[in-house]
Amino acid sequence: MPPLSDLGRRIVICGPSNAGKSTLARALSRKLGVEPIYLDQLHHMPGTDYRPRPPEEFLRLHDAAIAENGWVMEGNYFALIPQRLARATGIILLGSEPWRGLVRYVRRTLFEPVGAGRLDGGIDRLNWDMVRFIVIEQPKKRQRDSKILADSGLPMITLDSMRALNALCAAWNLSR
Repeated sequence: MPPLSDLGRRIVICGPSNAGKSTLARALSRKLGVEPIYLDQLHHMPGTDYRPRPPEEFLRLHDAAIAENGWVMEGNYFALIPQRLARATGIILLGSEPWRGLVRYVRRTLFEPVGAGRLDGGIDRLNWDMVRFIVIEQPKKRQRDSKILADSGLPMITLDSMRALNALCAAWNLSR
């Protein structure tokens, strides 16, 4: 496992829904003393059922966040990945376990109303479109996303399972 210092102080965390991006971002931000940035919070209007902001507002918030000196930013939104990678110093790509992601989605939606990266005042409920996205759509994007991130030339860690993520947290002494 490479040392955390190899990734610098502007780290991009990507990966499928419910893979642990928000929890890892919170733990890394505490360790590095930088702000965690949750792209879902920038992309969606607070207090809504995940209604997107106007695209120009999301772009403005995104670009203001990446202009900071240090951050851990979690989320995908690959339409804006070129700007993010131009400022990033390291990348972590998380898991590819769709069924585990589905189980975590159901558990979090039904039993964990509060958590890292949640939309302030957002309404979480089970949604068949989200189930389909987790199980069918996201796995199709894995190879494309991995290539885009690797082609950046930035230091990158790829973790394909929750076990690998837990090993990383232990190696870097991260507390959740």
